[in-house]
Amino acid sequence: MTHARTRRRLLMTTAGLAVGALALTACSSNKEGSDDATGGSSGAPLTIGTTDKVTVLDPAGSYDNGSFAVMNQVFPFLLNTPYGSPDVKPDIATSAEFTSPTEYTVKLKPGLKWANGHDLTSSDVKFTFDRQLKIADENGPSSLLFNLDSTEAPDPTTVVFHLKSANDQTFPQVLSSPAGPIVDEEVFSPDALTSDQDIVKGKAFAGQYEITSYDFNNLISYKAYAGYQGILGKAKTDEINVKYYADAPNLKLDIQQGNIDVAFRSLAPSDIADLRKNDKVKVVDGPGGEIRYIVFNFDTQPYGAKTADADPAKALAVRQAVADLIDRDALADQVYKGTYTPLYSFVPDGLTGATQSLKGLYGDGNGKPDAAKAKKTLEDAGVSIPVDLKLQYTTEHYGPSSTDEYNLLADQLNSGGLFKVDPKSTEWVQYSKDRVADVYPAYQLGWFPDYSDADNYLTPFFLTKNFLSNHYDNKQVNDLILKQASTPDADARTKLIEQIQDLEAKDLSTVPFLQGSQVAVVGKDVKGAEDTLDASFKFRYAALSK
Repeated sequence: MTHARTRRRLLMTTAGLAVGALALTACSSNKEGSDDATGGSSGAPLTIGTTDKVTVLDPAGSYDNGSFAVMNQVFPFLLNTPYGSPDVKPDIATSAEFTSPTEYTVKLKPGLKWANGHDLTSSDVKFTFDRQLKIADENGPSSLLFNLDSTEAPDPTTVVFHLKSANDQTFPQVLSSPAGPIVDEEVFSPDALTSDQDIVKGKAFAGQYEITSYDFNNLISYKAYAGYQGILGKAKTDEINVKYYADAPNLKLDIQQGNIDVAFRSLAPSDIADLRKNDKVKVVDGPGGEIRYIVFNFDTQPYGAKTADADPAKALAVRQAVADLIDRDALADQVYKGTYTPLYSFVPDGLTGATQSLKGLYGDGNGKPDAAKAKKTLEDAGVSIPVDLKLQYTTEHYGPSSTDEYNLLADQLNSGGLFKVDPKSTEWVQYSKDRVADVYPAYQLGWFPDYSDADNYLTPFFLTKNFLSNHYDNKQVNDLILKQASTPDADARTKLIEQIQDLEAKDLSTVPFLQGSQVAVVGKDVKGAEDTLDASFKFRYAALSK
């Protein structure tokens, strides 16, 4: 998932250029979790609180965290990320593999059922992906299926995906993404969105849970589904209630007073810091996929290609000096109270292939800033000091802490007199237009992945034609991104991903600096939050118990 529909539309425009690039390792047969996946346990009921909001339950019509959080509990997936891993394995399938360069074949487990008693077969799977492409709702995730040509169901337990481009190694991850929930063809409309009420009334569920009561964005009640046969195993708690809050302060109040058992997405950083001191609750941290970074426009940044004093060596020195001066620990602690952690590469920690490529190259080599090194870099390149750097950010899109974040960044860059930065803010609607129209020499962006694979942090950003539209062009990087995306050997692909990060660390098309943590606050008697706060970035209620 992403932060905005704007990003998805931009990604769609670059996707056609990157189709030949997209690929991921084939999944082999796996029945993990199926032996005991026959129903829920008798754990005491749990109540979870959240400020996230549901848009619609129909997977064809929503592409947001709040809706996907529900889908992850109640809909089956062909492939999924097991607890503790970002890498997909068969879920309700027995195997999934490339049977030709443009054919990806999935074998379903036999005897699968929906909660309403309908058979769950390959026909449902074909129906699911056909309708995603046919409906192509502007608020839905169909853009993730840009490489899917057609879906075939030759027998009740076999699905063959015909792909437009060969060896698409990201396709298995897409099957675990917001485009991947399988729906019941006897309940869902083939050519229009199906209402929440009809989905709930039709009991069109086959995940770890089914919904028993649905009060839109007020309260959803779940019970464990005995027919789930997937990789995640049976739910540890039979009954789950999810309460939706209008604001974070009330969510904080209820978790600290014991009125709910779990608070997840989203409490303010200051509230989380306060709750860490409360011995009546536990604050549980896990790796997060969200990253924050500065984008440089290679045409309009200081000494950029279309400035009066264009000089690529000086432009690089400016970017390097910025990387030398950023104090990630201060940003994480002072602004985000530990809910974000320092990030030293382009792929976040926890994902296969992630490195710390920036750490040794910039600052003091150990993650701290180094003003003397930044000064030498600028002076050696002949850059006039102080550097006048126009830095833009948006106030509302990435949360109210953005102003504090970019004011502190400016202070870090201005310290010592090497830069002259006066950060300016713009509302998101205008900001999203300006940033691709070369208005901002350097600017803020954030990113939340569509799926937990390193490619989703490389392809959209660093191909010659990319959604940043920042005029960055490195043919070696471009070709390596295309190569990793079609390399079936997992170890070889990981080495390519690492090489790309090393090259990007030298170019600095972007400077990533923070990685968001997943944070849940739970009652003292609640277990399992540690298990589900993993690099899959999916919060599974079935792991929780008390």
